[in-house]
Amino acid sequence: MSGVERIVPTPQGEARLVTHRSRHPVATLLLSHGAGGGIEAPDLQALAHALPRAGVSVVLLEQPWRRAGRRLAGPPATLDSALQAASDQLRVRTPLVVGGRSAGARSAARTARRLGASGVLALAFPLHPPGRPERSRLDELLGAGLPTLVVQGERDPFGRPEELPDDLPPTVDVCVVPGGDHSFKVPARGPLSAEEALAVVVEATLEWIVREVAGNGAG
Repeated sequence: MSGVERIVPTPQGEARLVTHRSRHPVATLLLSHGAGGGIEAPDLQALAHALPRAGVSVVLLEQPWRRAGRRLAGPPATLDSALQAASDQLRVRTPLVVGGRSAGARSAARTARRLGASGVLALAFPLHPPGRPERSRLDELLGAGLPTLVVQGERDPFGRPEELPDDLPPTVDVCVVPGGDHSFKVPARGPLSAEEALAVVVEATLEWIVREVAGNGAG
């Protein structure tokens, strides 16, 4: 199922929104990509194709830097302002969940409250640069102050699930992708196949949205 594309203006230039609509949505999920890839990431595509059938519309945001053909993302503030500009174009009537993978997850956590979101989906949140656990970004993740689902690969060099503190706020849920790396890729002889790993991401996200966002009538 292909989405409906449109180009939207942002302070950083043109961004692209690809919308996968549900016929009877109970929530809308706005997702942006990481700093090293685009909206074609397998986890983002899996969510965009599976969730609309279950009542969640999914909107993928291609950041201006990516649309312009640049290889590297801009500073965090530019990602946030583009995300806000894109969100302003949506005018959704359902509860809004803001999320993304890696750098997109960081941007979602930083902006969710001012976007009026009801929750945050953090896919492969980069808790720290690889090999630099002392440079923690945990405060950024928790700063959203909203219901948050963190989906983390078991082998993620940017932060393994066990690096999350035991005393996380009750508003934060964690889903582990067994054997998954930062992209949720799994070893050929690992506990899950590639398809099963993506199914973990989809099923955990749907269950959390229904329970924490749509089920509470948030928004």
